[in-house]
Amino acid sequence: MSKGALVVLVSTAAWMAGGVLGATQSAATVAGIGHPPPASVVAERDLTIFPDGRGLPPGQGTAGEGRTVFATHCAACHGAAGEGSNDFPRLVGGVGTLKTASPVLTVGSYRPYATTFWDYNRRAMPYTQPGLLTDSEVYAVTAYILHRNGIVGENDILDARALPRVRMPNRDGFVRDVRPDWRPRR
Repeated sequence: MSKGALVVLVSTAAWMAGGVLGATQSAATVAGIGHPPPASVVAERDLTIFPDGRGLPPGQGTAGEGRTVFATHCAACHGAAGEGSNDFPRLVGGVGTLKTASPVLTVGSYRPYATTFWDYNRRAMPYTQPGLLTDSEVYAVTAYILHRNGIVGENDILDARALPRVRMPNRDGFVRDVRPDWRPRR
């Protein structure tokens, strides 16, 4: 094995071990390469948002404010009214179609939690510049899309307290996986 391939192999193993070892022992410690990131970097990148709202940051927005954000950053891909275009998905409509022969998967018809939709917007949108939007812009554009789906009012303020209380139409449409978690054999 070449020295370069060995470095890649050890780096990959260290990266994978970092996810397994958790915060108490870094991959740098295990592999002897790199260095642990400063706590400020870890805090900045700790973006876990739970369905119950844990992890949501400060900020707020309304559908009215989100209309402008959507027009500026989202409409080019998702259409002016969220109808989708080309390879970019439709965001609006489809409620009540999941049990039909032609289900329409949208934010309003499929997603079980508004918080995970907010999280996706924050991490992955806009498509060409993920992470560009401020937290308040993410609340606003989330409110706009939820409003277009008839889920929240145009002037409803979404923030870390209100967003987890939003009841999505398909909240009870998922079946809990009762299988035990997979664990590697040792």
